[in-house]
Amino acid sequence: MPEYVIAPPPVVGLPVSGSDALFPVRRVYCIGRNYAAHAIEMGDDPDRDPPFFFQKNANNLDPSGSFPYPAKSDDVHYEAEMAVLLKEGGTNIPVQKALDHVFGYALSLDMTRRDLQGEAKKKGRPWEVGKAFERSAPIGPVRPVAEVGHPASGRLALTVNGEIRQEGDLNQMIWKVPEMISYLSDYFELAPGDVILSGTPAGVGPVLRGDVMELSVEGLDSLRVEVI
Repeated sequence: MPEYVIAPPPVVGLPVSGSDALFPVRRVYCIGRNYAAHAIEMGDDPDRDPPFFFQKNANNLDPSGSFPYPAKSDDVHYEAEMAVLLKEGGTNIPVQKALDHVFGYALSLDMTRRDLQGEAKKKGRPWEVGKAFERSAPIGPVRPVAEVGHPASGRLALTVNGEIRQEGDLNQMIWKVPEMISYLSDYFELAPGDVILSGTPAGVGPVLRGDVMELSVEGLDSLRVEVI
């Protein structure tokens, strides 16, 4: 075993429904504006321009069910998403073979310091300060493909304190899951443990301390997160 000058960081592991084993996370890729209505509400054209991605850190994924309201922001938004978790990687993966690389799916939230993201956009700077802060991606239990198949349609809904805030359907994605995997593999060498957040429908908005967010998609375990 190699020795390190400091203790290596722990592997981020996510709970898998029906198993005591964890899913290890390597990287987290997030697609931007992948639902037409959300692209419109953010001021973009929803045509099928090439997709764009940003990254969160592996330890931003948080299955605890709590979301600590972050510092340096007064405008923190929810974005409800389906996460895609890979068991195999590679480069230049054909669309027709892309789903063979998927281990399973989960529900997640791409929490965003919208005010800081907006400032970064105006100055042409990266988004990490708005997107990749601690515990910025609450996530639910992973459901293996063997149990749920590959969800390509189904109602996605987010409530805040029991009121519907976001509602859409997985079939409304501009870029479907196989296309996302294939496109990413042209630019990065994907690997087992990579996670892709697949975009959010319209209706993003702010949360406050004490709010309770509940996310559901047909066939996947629901996700309940309290803002603390």
